[in-house]
Amino acid sequence: MTRRILIPALLALATALPAAAHHGWAWTTGGNIELTGIIVSARLGNPHGVLTVDADGETWMVEVGQPWRNERAGLRDGDLAPGVEIRIQGEPSADIDDKKMKAERLHLGDREFDLYPGRN
Repeated sequence: MTRRILIPALLALATALPAAAHHGWAWTTGGNIELTGIIVSARLGNPHGVLTVDADGETWMVEVGQPWRNERAGLRDGDLAPGVEIRIQGEPSADIDDKKMKAERLHLGDREFDLYPGRN
């Protein structure tokens, strides 16, 4: 392989690996926790939504579903908005210092939204 082809290929691979490692469940512990707090900000869209949640003074980044997954679970526009109190069940990052979580279920008041039916 010539250097002209090899270097761009290696650069492409190096930039793709962190994104691939982040998506899916491999970065989580495999066990569930529950987190309750107030949504500070919400970025909803592809490839998945991300909430910033204040839980007793700690800032957590919570990955929620893709738009189709959120809609299938019954979430509506405005449900995940700043100021909303939320209870989240899901898997935290394997590095607990990251304060990151992948949500499986969301609770807004007495409403439950199951993003991943069939997961424990």
